[in-house]
Amino acid sequence: MSLQSSRSSSFVRGARFRLRYALYTVLAAVALGTFGFHLLEGWPLTDSLYTTIQTLTTVGYGDVTPQTAAGRIFASIYMILGVGAVLYVLTSTVQTIVQSEMVATFGERRRQREMSKLHDHFIICGAGRVGARLIRELQRAGVAYVAIEKDEQKVAQLIESGGPVIVGDATLEETLRQAGVDRARGLAACLPDDADNVYAVLTARDLNHNLHIVARAVEEQAEPKLIKAGANRVVAPTITGSHRMAQSLMKPAVADFMDSITAENLDLSFEEMQVAPGSVYAGHKLRFTNILSELNVIIVAIRRRNGEMTFNPSGDAILDAGDILITIGRAEALARMSELARGTRE
Repeated sequence: MSLQSSRSSSFVRGARFRLRYALYTVLAAVALGTFGFHLLEGWPLTDSLYTTIQTLTTVGYGDVTPQTAAGRIFASIYMILGVGAVLYVLTSTVQTIVQSEMVATFGERRRQREMSKLHDHFIICGAGRVGARLIRELQRAGVAYVAIEKDEQKVAQLIESGGPVIVGDATLEETLRQAGVDRARGLAACLPDDADNVYAVLTARDLNHNLHIVARAVEEQAEPKLIKAGANRVVAPTITGSHRMAQSLMKPAVADFMDSITAENLDLSFEEMQVAPGSVYAGHKLRFTNILSELNVIIVAIRRRNGEMTFNPSGDAILDAGDILITIGRAEALARMSELARGTRE
């Protein structure tokens, strides 16, 4: 969590404490006055409470008044202390509300400035179950992103976690522009309604023709519509879930292997990386690189520049500049290999 987010959280906790303290102060003042008048004047609790409220609010109808000397002395002292307490509570409450509005305004401006500086980031449309999980994955990977959500409760949770969020409708052009769609690397349409996902994809594709878009399909028949709208990939959780269940049922060993790869607590993952012209890998056969012998990284497939996909390439496969390598290995080894593939490390 960022320092600014930590300060905001501290302010929220302080504001809640002040409001609780103010409430306790009012209740204590009411209890003191009620029992004081009840004991000194012998009034019923209802009359004592009635007189206490009149005193604190400075109304003073005068229909019920202290008759004893002790009661009048108590009433005099109570008027000074009680009205002072009420003024303190009102001042503290107004101050807290004003400060909350200022913090919210400044926080929104800060988030807008941060988002205006983002480049090559991801846009997450919708922070429901799928979107929230995707956001956690991006946060874990340290990747820049912007979330778009219109549900206030979900927005509050995203702000609390320190993530950049825009309150708005992801299907609208102005909202996507605010999220920097023209500078973004990719967009995930995770809205709960297929029609909204189609609109979001269609609008985003029109604003950025090079944007990589992945869309969620709630219903299976929505997949071709999303592709036609401009999505590069469509993920249907229902179909994917049923496939995983069937795999777990019929091929448990394969399912266990896939689960071990995707487990968050295991330092093993799939990665894709492009071979740059200045890379030490460019123009060399796979067997003459350090990919398997030193880094212990497995090349699952190679996607050539013409789109041809080579699965489980042999050691004689030549790595050319522009090839995309689909790999699996430990995070540290993958990071080192990525540097070599980009030509940023010798």
